[in-house]
Amino acid sequence: MERIISAFWNSMRALRRLTLTEKAFQQELGLLIVSIPIGWFVATSWMVYALLIASILVLIMVEVLNTGIEAACDAFSREFNVEIQLAKDCGSLAVLIAIILAVGVWGFAIAERLGGLPA
Repeated sequence: MERIISAFWNSMRALRRLTLTEKAFQQELGLLIVSIPIGWFVATSWMVYALLIASILVLIMVEVLNTGIEAACDAFSREFNVEIQLAKDCGSLAVLIAIILAVGVWGFAIAERLGGLPA
């Protein structure tokens, strides 16, 4: 139980730091806050609502991992290194894929709500 409590506090420390210092994380957190009520009106079912919110949470999760990769790379070396550049670029690509996923999920849900797609 002690490990779970310790992991929780470590997570809260990361959440606080990212919320205070990382612009992309702040924007995505704001997107989540706005998406919770908007998703309620866009969704045609509980399952669609869950997918809408989950797509934003996946985006946030990937952003957190990307930030962790960048922090680890910067701690190792701030000098140019091809492998470090690849690691950072892969993290950025993962964020882009998560954005495409979220836009796709929200796009289909909005189209369904507007009557353009069958349920």
